Amino acid sequence: NNMTDYPYKRINEIPFDSTRKLMSIILKLDNGKYRIITKGAPEVLINKCTFYEEDGVKKAFNTNYLDKIKKQNEKMAERALRVLGVAYLDVDVLPNEINSNNIENNLVFIGFIGMIDPPRKGVKESVKACRRAGIKTVMITGDHKITAIAIAKSLGILQSEEEALTGAELEKMSDEDLTKNIRKYSVYARVSPEHKVRIVKAWQANGEIVAMTGDGVNDAPALKTADIGCAMGIVGTDVSKEAADVILTDDNFATIVSSVEEGRTIYDNILKAIQFLLSSNVGEVITLFVAILITPLLGNLFGIDINLIVPLLPIHILWINLVTDSLPALALAVDPPQKDVMDRKPNKNKSVFTKGMIWRIVYQGILIGVITIVAFIVGLATPDENLPVIEELTNEEIKVEIGQTMAFCVLAFSQLVHVFNVRDNKTSIFKTGIFSNKQLILAVLASAALMLGILLIPALRHVFSIPVLPVGNILEIVVLSLMPLIVVELFKLIKINTSKSEKL
Repeated sequence: NNMTDYPYKRINEIPFDSTRKLMSIILKLDNGKYRIITKGAPEVLINKCTFYEEDGVKKAFNTNYLDKIKKQNEKMAERALRVLGVAYLDVDVLPNEINSNNIENNLVFIGFIGMIDPPRKGVKESVKACRRAGIKTVMITGDHKITAIAIAKSLGILQSEEEALTGAELEKMSDEDLTKNIRKYSVYARVSPEHKVRIVKAWQANGEIVAMTGDGVNDAPALKTADIGCAMGIVGTDVSKEAADVILTDDNFATIVSSVEEGRTIYDNILKAIQFLLSSNVGEVITLFVAILITPLLGNLFGIDINLIVPLLPIHILWINLVTDSLPALALAVDPPQKDVMDRKPNKNKSVFTKGMIWRIVYQGILIGVITIVAFIVGLATPDENLPVIEELTNEEIKVEIGQTMAFCVLAFSQLVHVFNVRDNKTSIFKTGIFSNKQLILAVLASAALMLGILLIPALRHVFSIPVLPVGNILEIVVLSLMPLIVVELFKLIKINTSKSEKL
């Protein structure tokens, strides 16, 4: 009725309903009569028809014609066409109450309309990426089963027709049966809104995290029930957007896959930061704890007053925690995704502290703590002839300051080296790429520059009680600071070789 040259006037409409799967309009004809035009799901519409029109002649429905149009419907559906049936009825007088029960009966079948609605470019690749990532993609649609199967096969969602289930078949299944057999199905065709909710709940009952996409009012209950409801931002209704957790601004399934990759990357980076900070802090705790335990031993070994033997001053620990740790940890938050990020199964662990994570934090923390203690002991063992001249200090006090400086430097620089270890717990950093995270490189260089400033600027050396170190001690600091990288790389190599042996 919006077209100026349309000869008839639309006077009423019965909107589409997902339950009855039909939509009707009523037109007033020039002769004063009324025409009802109904369109919708062919298998539903056919049951509303008692006549059909062929070559302009109205004929009564018969078995032969019914078989003919059913086969035609299936042929069109097999070509992945979305098929609509169309029928009409001319009446002299309209009923007093206009509703589907009064209007959509004894119709005259006209024919089918087939519409192609091809999947967007990249969807097939996205479905394949989901499969690699351990994500099962299922299709829930109001289309005919045959149409749904054809589209799903072209996308790689299902392999055989046995993986498809209709709403009518689902209706006959109890919730227990559906939950038990839900993994068998990848396509759900001709479903109603309540069926969508049952499908979501059945997957959840199998321990799965369910993400549901939808755009209509009828999708709102399922979007709300799902763990992650994804509404369409362009064609989606306000109701679906309100019920959803996420809104896709481009209505593209590929965007969901991209968001999964981004989400996994963010989660990985959080774990990296946690591992780095905790292993570094465990190293600091071990340094102080072990130093207290072995203080009497060190005093007797080097002939130094045990009251002087302190591996780190408070200002050293504060500087490392506030400056040296913070910048690299922040840079880890923008670490690029690992190559296998979409080739891993979903992580269903509720806690980030898995056995592997705890093991890495503990052994790497112990490693950092041990080399820091070693650096302190090496400093205490500096020969008298190599000691710098500091008039106000005794040789014992100078040795303690050299030990503290070496422990401070090794603790700081070893953590800056160690930050590269946590970028990938399986692959060697030399394969991952040392320079693939430019922000991390800048953060490490900035932290290193701040440390060097303390070591080189006289005023800062005085504040941190840092003497000028002998050349030999500087070389020892470099070697000890590189130990985390060497040891962790050896652990990765052993793990890789062990995994290969198990596969063989």
